[in-house]
Amino acid sequence: MLLRFSKMHGLGNDFMVVDLVTQHFAFRPELVRQLSDRQFGIGFDQLLIVETPSNPDVDFRYRIFNADGSEVEQCGNGARCFARFVHDARLTAKNPIKVETSSGIIELNIENDGNVVVNMGKAHFEPAKSAFDVPTQQGQYTLDVPFNEGNLQVTVGAVSMGNPHCVMQVEDVHSDIVNRLGPELEKHEKFTKRVNAGFMQIKDRGEMDLRVYERGAGWTLACGTGACAAMVMAHKWGLVDDEVQVNLPGGSLIICWDGEGDVIMKGPAERVFEGRIQV
Repeated sequence: MLLRFSKMHGLGNDFMVVDLVTQHFAFRPELVRQLSDRQFGIGFDQLLIVETPSNPDVDFRYRIFNADGSEVEQCGNGARCFARFVHDARLTAKNPIKVETSSGIIELNIENDGNVVVNMGKAHFEPAKSAFDVPTQQGQYTLDVPFNEGNLQVTVGAVSMGNPHCVMQVEDVHSDIVNRLGPELEKHEKFTKRVNAGFMQIKDRGEMDLRVYERGAGWTLACGTGACAAMVMAHKWGLVDDEVQVNLPGGSLIICWDGEGDVIMKGPAERVFEGRIQV
């Protein structure tokens, strides 16, 4: 069959978006891997699927598959693209819209300037929420990471934004040590379902630089949940105020959190092209 899709991106974090409300298809992991290949497929960081919800109180179900074929719980940049897609495809005229994910319900709102505001819900610091194998909850954790034929001790925070994140403060997000630590932290044995590894460089109380090594995708130009995770950990550590501009390689997001309520993310979502593929 010919399957219709859209190619979209949020700050360079790119997606194949498929409407399975008006189309019917079942994706296999091997097909996701094939389609994600940037030489022989469409090329993307994640596949986003729009489905009818199982909850009558929400508008859509939102599913996310990484480039390696694994299904994950949440994707902030994807959520913004999801909102733009369902409006552009005229699947709904509602604004805001409520979307069901495997980690809970989120609310998406398209603003007049084209940016999308996402209520990402609450940040969860309990280790079990991040599949983090430690005995007690702490503000910071020390991990031994394989490095240079030995181990390097690093200090991280752990938080779930619907998916697991560990966050580390560094002096330079572009340093060689960050490049090497990304894949090591993502597969660290203490994170039993792997983890998104974020490296933040604090510029002042209202701005930070961030790079994220995403679980199942590697280094990405932007990670919405990673930006939320970095901001809330920096807030918990007393390093930033309630609104922070998070600069990622692909562009900037605004993250707001008062230390108690829901985490709010604001940023762009862009459509690249529409296509059809034989599957």
